[in-house]
Amino acid sequence: MGLYLYRLMGAAMLDAAMYEGIEADTHTNGQAALTVVLASVAAGVGAGGLYGVRGSTFAEVTLLALVTWVAWAVLMFHIGTRLLPESDTRATLGELLRTTGFAAAPGLLQVFGLLPNMAIPVFTATILWMIAAMVIGVRHALDYDSTWRAIAVCLVAGTLSLVLAFVLGVVFGPTVS
Repeated sequence: MGLYLYRLMGAAMLDAAMYEGIEADTHTNGQAALTVVLASVAAGVGAGGLYGVRGSTFAEVTLLALVTWVAWAVLMFHIGTRLLPESDTRATLGELLRTTGFAAAPGLLQVFGLLPNMAIPVFTATILWMIAAMVIGVRHALDYDSTWRAIAVCLVAGTLSLVLAFVLGVVFGPTVS
């Protein structure tokens, strides 16, 4: 448990060496998935500050966060390895899932969105923080020399994922009452 918390802290602190270690260690697959699940649950709880505390809100936001992460990771893998690779790009989907899974670590703080008048500031700050972590994770998983290329991959895949999340949110998401 201590090593997992150490990795969470390193990922949240945007430690490049931590992301390199996570990328290379196939034993972190479960920890990366757990991080995404916990961050998604935190988003579901924190969304109660926006939509009211309801079981349906919790379930819908949690599921939406999970689906968005999977879609974003798969899109980043394909865009990064097929459309925007560098000459040294050698990556597996597992490497990208591990690094992007740990990049969700700042999302654990979304649970504080449940506090009065804190949902929007908490979600804004943590989403921006997770995007920064995602860029670092992508750069290391795809063996990029250029941070700008990692940013481009994250933006393109993120935009496509947000469109998917928006459509799913409109169709299946919670409503403000």
